[in-house]
Amino acid sequence: MPLTEPGYRQRLIDTEVADSLRVFGAVSIEGPKYCGKTWTALNHAESVIYIADPAGGFANRQRAELDPSLILPGPQPRLIDEWQDVPGIWDAVRFEVDRKQERERFILAGSTMPPESGRQHSGAGRIDTVYMRTMTSLELGFSNGSVSLSGLASNNDVPVGDSATTLDSLIDRIVRGGWPEAGNLPTALAMKIPDSYLLRLINQDMVELDSIARDPQKVRLTINSLARSTATMVKPSTIVKDISADNQSIARETVTEYLSALRRLYVLEEIMAWSPNFCSRKRLRQTPKRMLADQSLAVAALGLTPEKLKTDLFTLGFMFESMCLKDLLVYASYTGARVYHYADDSGMDADAIIEFRDGSWLGIEIKLGHNQAEEAAQKLIKLQNKLVKAGAEPACALVVITGLSSFSHRRKDGVSVIPLDCLGV
Repeated sequence: MPLTEPGYRQRLIDTEVADSLRVFGAVSIEGPKYCGKTWTALNHAESVIYIADPAGGFANRQRAELDPSLILPGPQPRLIDEWQDVPGIWDAVRFEVDRKQERERFILAGSTMPPESGRQHSGAGRIDTVYMRTMTSLELGFSNGSVSLSGLASNNDVPVGDSATTLDSLIDRIVRGGWPEAGNLPTALAMKIPDSYLLRLINQDMVELDSIARDPQKVRLTINSLARSTATMVKPSTIVKDISADNQSIARETVTEYLSALRRLYVLEEIMAWSPNFCSRKRLRQTPKRMLADQSLAVAALGLTPEKLKTDLFTLGFMFESMCLKDLLVYASYTGARVYHYADDSGMDADAIIEFRDGSWLGIEIKLGHNQAEEAAQKLIKLQNKLVKAGAEPACALVVITGLSSFSHRRKDGVSVIPLDCLGV
């Protein structure tokens, strides 16, 4: 009988976890703090041990440090929460799985990527890894899911799905974020979650991650720079300039190291550039799009409020794009696809490219308002024509995702216009 917590809301990743357990002896659920990893893991576990439990003077951690095999016995699947506090647990689980060759044995949950030196084996073929993000529009109940990503890939007709999203309600969702703990909290209280997250990240998590000393002030400025350029191809050199504008100096190498640390804490999300095999890599811009793990973290870093965003639609558009990309990353993972972005030296780009396992692809532009759909659609058509001329197969669909459209539909030119609140898996 799983240890499902009362009030648990099913997540899309539940399917991935269940599938991984059917194939592998163990599954590792990784992702940012507060995104719901432990509750999701409990939804599949028959027993649990909390490594960070302070009871008995952190007795669980002490046992694991003495001999990781001591904490493995228990009904299976057995959840080992915050396993990264004792990196040797990974190799103990891998060895036990390898020894008995059985499936559905262990679930590991962690919010920090330990250094590779802390474990001796990758776990390949023994421990599968699934990545968990904050909750999507579909999981939060804002999207009706009337248009499925897999349906678009199959070139199915786009059903007419209605969206009643208003500017105020969209802004409210952006500032609240996808944190499960936000629940039905008033917006002002829900916004305290990303505020608290950043405070802990800057003053504690980045300090405790490893033995590297990091300046909290410069960490904060690095995060602020990422927030200002959210969902863009921001480079370390740009972050250096941003920090210099705040009368601080920082080396490019230090920024690169900070970005690596943020990745290890699952706070930095990077969307890699799409490199079609028929294109010369020299003509493509390979810088990843970078954004924080939830758009509400960018809102908090910049000190934005619903009132400020309502009068700054330019910034709101970037925050909306960040939220959409996070949703697309979750939906694509559920369908076995991957999310990229596209940019070449001619200035042609696409906000997102979703590539499926068979090589088919979706071209996506993200726009806040329906009034921007025409320009976005023409841009996608022009991009597809260029890629086809270079030898690519046509996209299985071209899609403009909007925040403030009243309904989903396919235009006469074949481009689909879909409100985020109609998109699902």
